[in-house]
Amino acid sequence: MVESKISDIGMVKNKDEYALNDTIEVNVSFKVEGGLRDAFNEANWTKAYNNNDVSFKMKYGIKLISGGIRKKEIGKTIDTYRKAAIFWTRNPKLVNPHKDRRIWVQVAKNFEPFIRLSEDEVRQELFDFNEKIVFKASDLGKGKHKIGADIFASWQKHDYTEPGNVKNNSKEIEITIN
Repeated sequence: MVESKISDIGMVKNKDEYALNDTIEVNVSFKVEGGLRDAFNEANWTKAYNNNDVSFKMKYGIKLISGGIRKKEIGKTIDTYRKAAIFWTRNPKLVNPHKDRRIWVQVAKNFEPFIRLSEDEVRQELFDFNEKIVFKASDLGKGKHKIGADIFASWQKHDYTEPGNVKNNSKEIEITIN
């Protein structure tokens, strides 16, 4: 199986300068790509369903880090998971005009369920991330600060994949606090 990796990491801030009493909001986005994403396809869903392997859970986390030599964690670390449930249905609302498909996947993001009609849409729901982290400017103090993100994801063994974990770091962004 091809290795999986975290890629397309982006960090977006609302503005470059903040006052000491402001709240800073940073959006961190990334994708899990490679072998795991490729293996999560319709043929493997059907095989997994027939072998009673009907749920997939991916744990992931994002930690914002500030500082040079003495790095410190800022904001609340995101440490959560996404789940995919593989199920069988004859529901006429779930129609794929190209074939008679009966095995579907429901992805739960932050406990909100999504059912998508194509493999690519299901993969995007499960493996593409965009999380908002909010913290106070006073946590950093006055001056220029470089902020980066440490990101990880892990999963267990399933019919279509071996257990694994991936880690990566973002490029740093700079924030000025007056």
